Parts: sequence; C-alpha cells; structure tokens
Amino acid sequence: MSGQSLLVPGEITPVRSVPGNIRRPEYVGKPAPTPYTGPEVQDSDTVERMRIAGRIAAQAMEEAAKHIAPGVTTDELDRVAHEFMVDHGAYPSTLGYRGFPKSLCTSLNEVICHGIPDSTVLRDGDIVNLDVTAYINGVHGDNNATYLCGDVDEESRLLVERTRESLNRAIKSVRPGRQINVIGRVIESYAKRFGYGVVRDFTGHGINTSFHSGLIVPHYDSPHATTVMQPGMTFTIEPMLTLGTHDYEMWDDGWTVVTKDRRRTAQFEHTLVVTETGADILTLP
Repeated sequence: MSGQSLLVPGEITPVRSVPGNIRRPEYVGKPAPTPYTGPEVQDSDTVERMRIAGRIAAQAMEEAAKHIAPGVTTDELDRVAHEFMVDHGAYPSTLGYRGFPKSLCTSLNEVICHGIPDSTVLRDGDIVNLDVTAYINGVHGDNNATYLCGDVDEESRLLVERTRESLNRAIKSVRPGRQINVIGRVIESYAKRFGYGVVRDFTGHGINTSFHSGLIVPHYDSPHATTVMQPGMTFTIEPMLTLGTHDYEMWDDGWTVVTKDRRRTAQFEHTLVVTETGADILTLP
C-alpha cells in the first residue's frame, strides 16, 4: 500500500464564469433543486439529448485526464473540464449544485467521492477520480473514472482495474424485468472476491432532466432496491470500492467524503438507458 501522507484541504479559487447564453439547470442559485416528479422512463427524444450531454461529459473528462501528472493541481483539472464543457455549449452540472463551487469532482486516494478541486498538487503514485456531468438541451449526462498518476503501487492499480471491471459486469446485468438490486448483487459479489469494501451510503441514481431524480441504484445487494427495470429508464451505475472499510467520514467542507480508515478507494461511472435487451451506455466519448 502507498505510504503517502493523507490529504488535507487546499485553497479554492473563485467560481469560474459560464457565458450567459448557456442554459443553466433550474437549481443554480438556489439552496437545493426542485424535487423531480416526472417519470423514470424517458422518451426517445430525451434519451438522444442525454446521449449528447453524456458525450460532452465523457469528452471533458478525457480532456482533463490528459493533464493528470505529478505537480498538476486539481484546480487545473477543473479548469480544463470547465472550459471544454462551456466551449461545447454545456453547463457543468456540479457548478452551483447545492452550493458546490466547482465544475467537476476530483477525489484522490482515500477520498470516496465529491472532492472539491483546489490547490492540492497531484503526487507521483496518486489515484485520481474525475467525476464530470454536463447539462445541455435540458438534460444531464454523468460519468466518472479513476486514473493513475505516475508510478502507482500494485495494490492501488489492481483496485482501480477491478473497480472498472465491477462497473462493466454491473452494466451487463441490466435487463428489463429485473429488479435494480441485481446491479448491486453483481458488484458486491465481485468485490468480495478480493476482500474489498463496497460503499453503501453513496449510490447510483436516476438522471434525465433532473441531475438526481430520486431513483436510487445501490452498489450492494439491497433488499429495498426492488424497482423493476423497464426499457427507457435512465440512471447511473457508479460503484465505489475500498481497500478497507466502507465506512466513511466527511470533511468540514460538507462535501469531501473519505474512508474512515483512510485506505484507498476507486470509482467508475456511466449513465445508461435500459433497452429491450440490456443497457445502452450514454456517456461514451
């Protein structure tokens, strides 16, 4: 396991501007979004708009990932993704969501999710999760991936590789007529083979015109996740696996979630739509 020191909060730069002609989600400037009351099953027009949003989010994430290297700040990664999205007419969905101050999440090493880009400098051996969501044409597309920075130890590298595989297996489990909990069952059974923890309190979610529709997609086998998948349903799958405990603590910023034992964690995510035969990934570059 890496012997690097634990993370501490850095300095956050001012909020980046978005051109006035780019449509904002309704929650920007408000304490919280308006609760979603629409359907989880989307029509074909909404799905195609989500595919555009998902493509921009995936491309923005790829562009930011090209800059991952020792010595680069997480704020610089935010700048790259922000500029890519606005240059393509999209609003960065996280910017202003419940007061979040940046255009993507950067979660390093022991950070499970929702890390705020700041003056933190990437170090050789870090693992870096980028979580990017784009809003365009009235819909969101949400994805994330964990990247290696420099020379990463074998234990961490395998964690990243296997977390990606857990997402791939979960996507293959999607079928109309099955309950949502099959997704978590597949992820949890795979993670247990390696003794990994599976984060329980942060989940996948329904997504469409709403960033988080209210549909919950657990990554463990939850007896409560009995919603039956139907063609046209759109949601994310985003497993978070840990080298140790799945228990967590939160920094004073109210966003940054870290493993309680401070061991490393990785995450991967796609937005998808349920089809007649399986799942179609909407966040492909």
